Amino acid sequence: MSSTTTLQKEGNPTGNSGEGQPSDGLKAGLKNRHLSMIAIGGVIGAGLFVGSGGGIAKAGPAILISYALVGAMVVFVMRMLGEMAAASPNSGSFSAYADRALGRWAGFSIGWLYWFFWVVVLAVEATAGAAILESWIPAVPQWGWALIVMAVLTATNLGSVASYGEFEFWFAGIKVVAIGAFVIVGMLAVFGVLPGSDNPGAGFAHLTDAGGFFPNGYGAVLTGVLMVVFSFMGSEIVTLAAGESEDPRKAVTRATNSVIWRIGVFYLGSIFIVLTLLPWNDKSITEKGSYVAALDSIGIAHAGTIMEVIVLTAVLSCLNSGLYTASRMAFSLGERGDAPKAFAKVNSRGVPVAAILGSTVFGFVAVYFNYAFKDTVFNFLLNSSGAIALFVWLVICFTQLRMRGILVREAPEKLTVKMWLFPWLTWATAALITFVIGYMFVDDANREVVTLSTLVAGVVVLVGVVLDFRRKRAAVQG
Repeated sequence: MSSTTTLQKEGNPTGNSGEGQPSDGLKAGLKNRHLSMIAIGGVIGAGLFVGSGGGIAKAGPAILISYALVGAMVVFVMRMLGEMAAASPNSGSFSAYADRALGRWAGFSIGWLYWFFWVVVLAVEATAGAAILESWIPAVPQWGWALIVMAVLTATNLGSVASYGEFEFWFAGIKVVAIGAFVIVGMLAVFGVLPGSDNPGAGFAHLTDAGGFFPNGYGAVLTGVLMVVFSFMGSEIVTLAAGESEDPRKAVTRATNSVIWRIGVFYLGSIFIVLTLLPWNDKSITEKGSYVAALDSIGIAHAGTIMEVIVLTAVLSCLNSGLYTASRMAFSLGERGDAPKAFAKVNSRGVPVAAILGSTVFGFVAVYFNYAFKDTVFNFLLNSSGAIALFVWLVICFTQLRMRGILVREAPEKLTVKMWLFPWLTWATAALITFVIGYMFVDDANREVVTLSTLVAGVVVLVGVVLDFRRKRAAVQG
């Protein structure tokens, strides 16, 4: 067992003092501006731009309630995670905390499941980005573009954590500026005060003028929840990155406190603009995408191309962060003895090269499966990782319930961020997540995803329990 792991077991679940250089070999190369933008950009994925049209078509204006419910769930989960991360910043984040609070099997299981989720996302995002690039430059085949973007961002992550932070700063910056401009311009158009707008501006009338606010019934809100929940994945990345920042506790506290307005503006604000510029059942929302349709209604020239650039930026941002996140989780697992020891080694720049390359290799393999076996192997990978986001959030709830007691006993002065209405709101959040998972089993569109994800999770948990049992037996015999 490494010295870092010993520290984790003895009351410091991180091996990071929260100030200056991390003690686990990683470099404190992320500046506060990097962390701030990673926190903001982490909640803006390509799914917001691409998938929101389908949710609007299913639930109508009531999709706003779906986004609000999921947004509230993410805010509460982030508050719990922020409480633990502010007290003990760690590159393994919730996996390291689960290890400490629930047992080695829990940290092992959720860590590997989260790694699996992100390496599959690498393939999805690389393919999505390649499709856009091929439409611009068809001389390079789509698989070629997928390899190029993967190779470039791998090189970025191998350079230093600062290079990752710098790329993500600009990627996230473009997304933030784009959404901010969309909300401001859209709001002016909604009230008919935008000069040169082609949209007459109906105020809030479109929220009820096409069948009411619940045109497809109240049950559509739950269907909408299932459609939008996965676009929120990534908000927890900042708690992993905080371990390599100049002032981890300050960064986590700031990110946790700002998550409410980030979700409110970027998700609820932008979807609200779409729904007030166009009737929810306007065919252009599903045919062109919600944001392109809204921009077209205003009369913004080349709206489709503008949106393609923004989506490509979101895809590259997700790729960049996905590779970083997967590698840091692999690094943390290696440190705790739950992954190959090579994953826990860093070079002179504090970069876990083996963890990055190991994650990249699986990502490249998944990209290959996406082209060679899209309807079989890759479809299985995609579906079996689909519900892992919800499993992660549920584990964070149960971990925080145990970690609060540990922190109160061992280091109460580190509880600088606290979960609201503890423990009742934590239990309520866990119940809501459990309900969503259960509802997926009875929803035709999501049954296969949640079933396969549960089976894969069950196998990983079983492996974790067996390994934990063997370690304990070896310790007793030794």
